[in-house]
Amino acid sequence: MDITEQNINTAWHFPIMILASFVLFYLVIRLVLGKKEFREKIKSIFILSLLVVVIGMLFGKYGAQMGLKWWIYYPIPMLMNILLPPIILKMNLKKIVFYLVLSFLSAPVIHFLFSFFLGWTEYIPFLEIPYIMDWF
Repeated sequence: MDITEQNINTAWHFPIMILASFVLFYLVIRLVLGKKEFREKIKSIFILSLLVVVIGMLFGKYGAQMGLKWWIYYPIPMLMNILLPPIILKMNLKKIVFYLVLSFLSAPVIHFLFSFFLGWTEYIPFLEIPYIMDWF
């Protein structure tokens, strides 16, 4: 199978990865803020989720495909993810630290789940995870 066929066959993975990242982002924010604060800021969290997850992932994917340098298409979404939630949600230091730990763990966890259970390696392509069905 050539690269063009492979891209066509896996193009539908990206929206599912965005959805999984969106849900995980919500869960991280919910854990960090707590139930009451999460409910109070739900509109801001939704808009923030669209910016950080959807726009960030689209920028990363299409920035790379459009030939932008890696130091543009990779750090910009990462910085959006690191900086915007604490600022927009006005987190205190304890919440910022908790958020950053969970945030840095979330991408490898999603990548592991997609790679190991589904064989989808494009979330973090440079981090090789074996596909479970390759063992059988």
